[in-house]
Amino acid sequence: MESNHIIFLDIETVPAAARYDDLSEQMQLLWEKKAKTMSEFVNFSDNSARELYNRAAIYAEFGKIVCISVGMFSGEKFVLHSFADKEERLLLDDFATRLKSQLDDPSWAICGHNAKEFDIPFIARRMLINGMQLPRSLNISGKKPWEIPHIDTMELWKFGDYKHFTSLELLAAVFGIPTPKDDINGSQVGQVFWLDGDLQRIATYCQKDVLTTARLYLKLKGTGKEIADENVIVR
Repeated sequence: MESNHIIFLDIETVPAAARYDDLSEQMQLLWEKKAKTMSEFVNFSDNSARELYNRAAIYAEFGKIVCISVGMFSGEKFVLHSFADKEERLLLDDFATRLKSQLDDPSWAICGHNAKEFDIPFIARRMLINGMQLPRSLNISGKKPWEIPHIDTMELWKFGDYKHFTSLELLAAVFGIPTPKDDINGSQVGQVFWLDGDLQRIATYCQKDVLTTARLYLKLKGTGKEIADENVIVR
């Protein structure tokens, strides 16, 4: 896949409500059932569901997207853009509309780190929950594996070893790529969103992951190509 036909992508998610107590009674009960599946890590008690609520961000049924950052090559330039909003439906609409030509074109691919397991399914599920039609690249039902235009840098690094999880931060260090984790990390995004209301900080963090993923992809494909800092454009 030519790098100039790839959308490099990363998302940031938060629990759907600021606090467990803000959930409806039905969703509290459903979260409690979900939390009990994590009980092998804790001594489950009456407060466990509340204490574990920060993990809701990683489940599309209990979390929501607050930022999607994308990056694409334009000649020697690498252009970054973030779709961030407190209203999830608005950012998903903007994402789908602005990138419609690429998302519906089978010659384009989506690339992310652990994207096949997290980012891409999360976006697709949240679009459906918001009553939206899936773009062609996200609507994979009935497609054969080789017909799905998704690239995962973690999968490229696995070389078939399905037990192996390697973080983007670690691979960046291994390949001498500047770390994207020089401000906040994923576990802090919920606090930055719900307590600080700082979407710009989240978007900047998300863009760093996208840039790092693109640089990692070039390393893993052995292209010899580099993305110089002066060629990175944020729009």
